[in-house]
Amino acid sequence: MTDTQCDILIAGGGVAGLTAAILFGNAGFSVICVDPTAPVTTRNAQGSDLRTTAFLQPAQQTLAAAGLWNRLAPFAADLQIMRIVDAGGADPEPRVIKEFNASDISDQPFGWNLPNWLLRREMLNHIDGLNNVDFRPGVGVSTLFTRTSEARVTLTDNTRVRCRLAIAADGRNSTLRQAARIDVKTTRYGQKALAFTVTHPMPHEQVSTEIHRSGGPFTLVPLPDYERQPCSAIVWMEDGGEVQRLAALPEADFEAAMNERSCLLYGPLKLVSRRTVWPIISQQAESLYGERLALLAEAAHVVPPIGAQGLNMSLADMRALLDLAQAATDRLGDAQMLEEYHRQRHTDIATRVAGIDLLNRASQIRAQPLRDLRAAGLNAIYGMAPVRKALMQMGLGMRG
Repeated sequence: MTDTQCDILIAGGGVAGLTAAILFGNAGFSVICVDPTAPVTTRNAQGSDLRTTAFLQPAQQTLAAAGLWNRLAPFAADLQIMRIVDAGGADPEPRVIKEFNASDISDQPFGWNLPNWLLRREMLNHIDGLNNVDFRPGVGVSTLFTRTSEARVTLTDNTRVRCRLAIAADGRNSTLRQAARIDVKTTRYGQKALAFTVTHPMPHEQVSTEIHRSGGPFTLVPLPDYERQPCSAIVWMEDGGEVQRLAALPEADFEAAMNERSCLLYGPLKLVSRRTVWPIISQQAESLYGERLALLAEAAHVVPPIGAQGLNMSLADMRALLDLAQAATDRLGDAQMLEEYHRQRHTDIATRVAGIDLLNRASQIRAQPLRDLRAAGLNAIYGMAPVRKALMQMGLGMRG
């Protein structure tokens, strides 16, 4: 068995794992990042991730500090306005439309949206220029053994990595988390999500639109133009059986269904990608650490795709962990550092998981009286300017 040493071993080569590798590598730590599946980095390739990630302001600042944002910025679409539409009346038509404008709290957009497949491509290109980051696609984690002074991680290629800190960024079914016997609480909604890309005749004008009727939100998020047409990424959440039915429809029938659900706010939508299906759950790890192990991203928490919170919570994890690591490099990965990481992040994560759970349940409502109550609540919240401002700041992770 071959032994390799590094400061940090990261399990997971998705957007979160690659971001963590860049942040810690940029800070001077030696990093090995592994993933059993080679990343797909072209839009139309089989297995490409057609979901998008909206980097909110604090996340963008973190990426800029690491020297990554300049590479991503040319491909990003600004998110200046968050529009919430209630279409929960008897007919699928807008009855309440409210807009939250970033200019009310900032001189910058709320965030910037990029496709996940493109993020992987650009992040891997960036890692190629970091001599202290070693990315190993096609290699996973087999076992984890820890002592008070180090972690020893055996990989599927029969390599053993000795490190001061192991980071689990390997998703909701994290191998490292399971090896450390850290329990999770999982909530299932009976929902799935369709993710796909559309073009439309009307420009999105930097507006991200979330349409609520029943089953879950139908969300259109701006992307740069595609083939000279305005373009948006869509996440359409519905009950699992309905999503499977929609996914199997002929393209013309699917376009008719999505146009009805979109209320034609952008004009007729045209499908310009595959349809991909993703399960919807909430999940939270009971602890964010084990001996010589830190959990972040979906290994630590999973939320439905509402309010662009998922990866931005993950970036907050990384910022907290990186700050602690840089403050005491001689104590990287020790119990005191990891206990402090859990203390800093656990309450915020629990609050956001609970809040998004509540919003998702409200979006699923089918009974007409409750849908009417939801619309009235949206009207009331929007009418209270201090509350509206506080919600926008909270969503960004800013302090009022």
